[in-house]
Amino acid sequence: MADCWNTDTGEAVFRTRDVVKNLRIKVCIERVTSTTALSQHLQPQARIQQDRGAIELETLTSQCQTDDNEEELVVGWQEKLFSQYEMELFQNEAACQTPLDRQYHTEVKALNKAKGRRNHRIFTYTDHDRYTNSLPFQQLNSTELLTTTKSVPTFLAERMANVRHRRQDRRTMDCSVPTSKIINWEPTEEFVKSNHVLTTTMQTMHIMGDLNPSGRLGQKENECLLVTIKADGTGTVIVKPDFNKGKEPYRIVTGGEKKDVWRLTLENVSTAMKPEEKEREQSMYKDLYVRHKEYLNSLVGQDFEMPPAGVLRYLMNGEIVSAKGFEYDNLYIHFFMELPNNWSSLPFQSLSGVTQTCRTKTLGKEDVAFFSYPFSFEAFYMCEKESEESVPQWPVLYFKVLSLDSWQRYRTEGYGYLLFPAIPGKHTVTCHTWRPLQTGTVSALRRFFIGGSPELEDHSYVRIPGTFKGERLSRFGFCTETTGSVTFNLHCIQQARAFVDANMLKKRRQKVFDQLGGFSQQGAVCTILEAFQRARRKMQEAREALPRDLINATSELQIESSA
Repeated sequence: MADCWNTDTGEAVFRTRDVVKNLRIKVCIERVTSTTALSQHLQPQARIQQDRGAIELETLTSQCQTDDNEEELVVGWQEKLFSQYEMELFQNEAACQTPLDRQYHTEVKALNKAKGRRNHRIFTYTDHDRYTNSLPFQQLNSTELLTTTKSVPTFLAERMANVRHRRQDRRTMDCSVPTSKIINWEPTEEFVKSNHVLTTTMQTMHIMGDLNPSGRLGQKENECLLVTIKADGTGTVIVKPDFNKGKEPYRIVTGGEKKDVWRLTLENVSTAMKPEEKEREQSMYKDLYVRHKEYLNSLVGQDFEMPPAGVLRYLMNGEIVSAKGFEYDNLYIHFFMELPNNWSSLPFQSLSGVTQTCRTKTLGKEDVAFFSYPFSFEAFYMCEKESEESVPQWPVLYFKVLSLDSWQRYRTEGYGYLLFPAIPGKHTVTCHTWRPLQTGTVSALRRFFIGGSPELEDHSYVRIPGTFKGERLSRFGFCTETTGSVTFNLHCIQQARAFVDANMLKKRRQKVFDQLGGFSQQGAVCTILEAFQRARRKMQEAREALPRDLINATSELQIESSA
């Protein structure tokens, strides 16, 4: 008999795009021992004795028919089916304490007027019932669903089964009083294991079976959990145990002195969507998506914002990623932008900023401070008149790395600069820094004990000072010390009407400033270089196309002529 039962009682997880209210499950329970087996065993003997006049077969048959040993029922999602115990409980209005109990009282009275209910042994506990929280996930009271393999639930399964109860029993507390540490700097393995549990809110439904003997329905001793169904709002449905799908039925054994064996069969009888309904639904969704797209287009508008003619719009979304290689900890960065000639920005545009103070973390052999500090910058370039003597300049970002000690005193750790990229796209740039160095032991002691260090009055001295007007810049005798480096992530965007005109006229793009109508000298140099590269590629292709013997002969001839 053990081979005729389905012992795989694990849960099954389904993904669906349909609403869960359309779920229909056919549940069939049948008693396979006790009165049924006895009647099947005695009926052949009764026919033999009937001929002798010792027993009447009609009496035995009527007794077997009155015993309700089988029931088949189709149950919908969150459909409430009352048990015999609940029918007797909710008939008394005095026992109803909650609004849900009073609603059940009204429904029970309606069922009594309609001459009974369509179920006898199979009933349900919905998500709103108070019995749902007290039911265990696998079994109830003295009944059990037998399996040949003893499976132990995992830690995650136990925690997931208790997530629902923990969320319902949560009490409101004063948020100003912390009940636990917000950050645990030294988490243990058990702490990590207990806090990495999903808390997705799910609705639960239990399909129960009243397996009491005939005539004693309504006693809670032999109420058995047949099926547990859970669903969330993302289309996940969990059924335990799984549908039979043509396999053998499940076996249920009741407890107590008289153990009865029942057969359980589950079948998914949800109505499938017809082809015309499916096509109608797809067309409805398509129309919905089209309307939503038109709505978004109406919010954005059709007019794309363009800068004036002859103006280049430059946008940069940057990030100060990290800094490493510096002497002290607790670093922060002060930075500002410098706009060369013919560049301008909006009045509300901030041209400077300060990052947060960041502690370093040891990676390999270096101490790294991860800032992940974002900043944005927008500027406009407009060439008023062409000048062949000067070369166009891009904006420059100057920055200074400082450290902060426990007495809130700062020290200068290094200076550096970053030239804005001339090519749009993503760029990762690492800038090395240096700081002025004052020789002698006194300056080193002052830096260590009371903070402070030599600083630059003009930060542009890192590159070329803005006040410099000569032809040569000499830094002879200026003592410096190489310090660490700072890494930037830059996302650059360039916008101009000249780009659109070039695409429409299918012109070859050369340089940004050349398209804006200025700096013909730089454009001529770029044109010559590109023509040289094209000629060199053609020469290489022609050389590769020649036979190898001809190439060797040509090389020997060149050697002899040179000799």
